[in-house]
Amino acid sequence: MSHLIGEYELTLDAKGRFLLPSAFRKQLPEGADAQFVVSKGFEQCLNLYTMDEWNQLSEKINKLNDFNPQVRAFKRLFFNGANIVEADAAGRLLLNKPLVEHAQLSKDIVLTAQGSKVEIWDKKLLDAHIQSKMGDFSDLANEVLGGGFISPFESM
Repeated sequence: MSHLIGEYELTLDAKGRFLLPSAFRKQLPEGADAQFVVSKGFEQCLNLYTMDEWNQLSEKINKLNDFNPQVRAFKRLFFNGANIVEADAAGRLLLNKPLVEHAQLSKDIVLTAQGSKVEIWDKKLLDAHIQSKMGDFSDLANEVLGGGFISPFESM
């Protein structure tokens, strides 16, 4: 899932299920569309990883120094509530109630690709979050990328 793209508005049913869009499934490596891990995101959203991506990320995090109290706190928060989900026969994924409550998901949700993961947001919360950050986008880009960003057009 290292280069997923796309954003999709979906409906979460009363049981906490949603259909993973076929456009996302087509971008997944062969055999990676059956089992996923859903975890709490940094903001009020959920993260959806393929099992392979989750295992790679977990391996890196587990190499951090457990003697550092900040590392232990981070690990507890990061791994807390992570859940394996499998697509049912109809291609739906079921989110458990604690994760749905964490992200305050209602009926209208948005799946938005973020490189190697997909974020799952309540539509209204995502709209508010994006709106609150758009005014700072230029400053944010400068702070994050600064002079260290290599333009793909530089070699032309």
